[in-house]
Amino acid sequence: MKLSNKLVEDVVTTVAGADVLPLVKQLKNKKNVSEFKLAELLELEINMVRNMLYRLYHANLVSFIRRKDKKKGWYIYYWTFKIKQIKYLAVTIKKEKLERLKGRLEREQETQFFICPSSCMRLDFERAVNFDFKCPECATIMEQESNEEKVKQLQEDIATLEKEVS
Repeated sequence: MKLSNKLVEDVVTTVAGADVLPLVKQLKNKKNVSEFKLAELLELEINMVRNMLYRLYHANLVSFIRRKDKKKGWYIYYWTFKIKQIKYLAVTIKKEKLERLKGRLEREQETQFFICPSSCMRLDFERAVNFDFKCPECATIMEQESNEEKVKQLQEDIATLEKEVS
């Protein structure tokens, strides 16, 4: 897996949110950047910058050191982006997605689904029975859905992800 800018952006967006990308661009390839300097560069409140940094820290994408300001007496945090974590997180995210897709595939294969002709709702057999096979939104009689295409698409997505993970 090649460490591209797109991969970095995708992983950061997934684990911390898209709003953190400008912060990551400021931190990337630098060491021990003051949170106050980051707030100044991004023209954001220090609390917003700290919130973003904590989200990155929770995902283990940044580290910090703490130093006491000799004049003011309070601690200042200096942050470093951990680029090496990106590949590990990318694989972890793909494995989690793979597990969710496998669960969804299993549910699609084992369950009969009924769909409203007006596309209001899609219910499994048990829930459709509870509503007497009438759509709870518009009261139209529901039809049994053929989910062969969904199953096929899920199988393809799973195969693709399995290749990427291995």
